[in-house]
Parts: sequence; C-alpha cells; structure tokens
Amino acid sequence: MFAQTGTSAYKPKHYEYKDFITQEEFLEKVKESDIVVSHGASGSIMKALNEGKKVIAVTRLEKYGEHINDHQIQNNEAFSSNNYVLMADLELDDLGECFRKIYEGRDGTVPWENKDPMSIVNMIDNFIQENW
Repeated sequence: MFAQTGTSAYKPKHYEYKDFITQEEFLEKVKESDIVVSHGASGSIMKALNEGKKVIAVTRLEKYGEHINDHQIQNNEAFSSNNYVLMADLELDDLGECFRKIYEGRDGTVPWENKDPMSIVNMIDNFIQENW
C-alpha cells in the first residue's frame, strides 16, 4: 500500500507514503498496483483506467477545504454511472465495502477502452446534461 498524502497533517504508520510525487512516480505506482484509490480528477482516474486497474473514486469536497467547489462529484458520478469505477460515498462510510466488492469480484465495473481522445470529455458532458 502506498499513499500520496499531500498537505495532510496525517502521517501513515503502517504503509509507505510521500507528501507529493511526480507524474512519473504516480504512473509507476499505478502500474505496480492492483487497486487505485483516486480523488475525482479525471486525469488521475484515466491514468489508472488506461493501465487496466480497478479504481475506487473518492470525492474531494469543498466543505472540507479540499477543493474550491464540488465538481468532482459530477466527474466521479459520470465514471461510476458508466461502470468504469466504484464511487465511494461522500463521507467514505462504504470505502471498505468498495474494496470487498473488488476482491470478491462483485464490483460490476467494466474495462475502459481508450478509443477517442475526446471520449472522456463526451462521457462527462453527457452525464452532466442528463443529470444536472
């Protein structure tokens, strides 16, 4: 297990971490992983999906000072509604259940097929138009 902790005051005691890693280090960590837990940035999620990894999407929220607004909700819901990722609930109450679903093979996700460079933009745009 590895975590990029950012500016968090929490320092893990039971697994490796760094405050920040480069894009190259991030991609290497993704390649080494079985499961990637990512915030709702489409770039981070896409890097994991393009490597064929299972992804648990966690939303960074404005109310906790984690982001300037809650746009990650729409990103994560778009990926989740298309069955590319498991989206943890906003308060992370089901994070453990997300891991269990993956390990038990009942996560219901489908592999991402990187066809058109605009496909991710179109997927998110369609989701927002249909649901917001």
